Amino acid sequence: MVNYRYLGNSGFKISEITYGNWVTHASQVGDDAAIATVHKALDLGITSFDTADAYANTAAEVVLAKALKGQQRENLEIFTKVYWPIGKKGPNDTGLSRKHIFDGIHGSLRRLEVDYVDLFQAHRYDYETPLEETMQAFADIVRQGKALYIGVSEWTAEQLRDGHALAQQLGFQLVSNQPQYSALWRVIEDRVIPTSEELGISQIVWSPLAQGVLTGKYLPGQPVPEGSRATDEKSGANFIKRFLRDEVLEAVQKLKPIADEAGITVPQLSLAWVLHNPNISAALVGASRPEQLEDTVKASDITLSDDAYAAVNDALRPVAVIDGEETYSVSPASRVA
Repeated sequence: MVNYRYLGNSGFKISEITYGNWVTHASQVGDDAAIATVHKALDLGITSFDTADAYANTAAEVVLAKALKGQQRENLEIFTKVYWPIGKKGPNDTGLSRKHIFDGIHGSLRRLEVDYVDLFQAHRYDYETPLEETMQAFADIVRQGKALYIGVSEWTAEQLRDGHALAQQLGFQLVSNQPQYSALWRVIEDRVIPTSEELGISQIVWSPLAQGVLTGKYLPGQPVPEGSRATDEKSGANFIKRFLRDEVLEAVQKLKPIADEAGITVPQLSLAWVLHNPNISAALVGASRPEQLEDTVKASDITLSDDAYAAVNDALRPVAVIDGEETYSVSPASRVA
């Protein structure tokens, strides 16, 4: 079964392996396969599920609702997000204005078929809306019981600090950040994680397996496997490109003996490496087939030794991205219409 961790400085626990449906539901796989993977996740002890209104232009939320139908609501932790444009993409259909945030929560609740979400997240930082307006809207949503907790995604250390201060003034907690993080993409370690530890904010990280590269299945000098994310031109292929260089793939192959010595698989090693950091509350994993989850959830029971953690770092150091400046280029400087 999957273990639980507290989310930020709160009493709220989430499964440290959390199921995310970013590039799978209503996109990479059909509804039947998506529902089967969610049911498998539940069977394996995952109770936390992450989605967003922008995933498959709202369709991913609808599929997740179908998959969770009949489950006891109080036994689930459901997360969604707001920021990106959806639907008709009008002048107020993007960003973190009060209007878009309220349109977002109402639309998500309707599609997810729930009365509230456990965690409502700002999908990016909005440079065009006063932060005070954004945080006041989140405060009102919490007071109305439409979301229990508020988080963000890919905010810089300074943005987290400013958001945290306003949340305190408004009487609610900013509990989480959702950045990209893996043994190949470590840009949050420089400033975001130290600031988060100070403020009582934890990370729910996406792409902990670097879009599948840290499973070891992509081999240097070889064509990408048929049916893999690298062949999915609709979404996955674009994000995985940066990791498909031969020098990266060669470095990843050095993880196999480390995993063998620990008696685990390379994907389990890569996820256990992420969870080794105490500021990480959960690693988001997706799946296109139910059986893929059976291996990855076992990482929740693995306590990686400091020696194994260091060995992974040594193997990947020449190719890992660690520059904290990368965190400043994620949120769009202006709204995307």
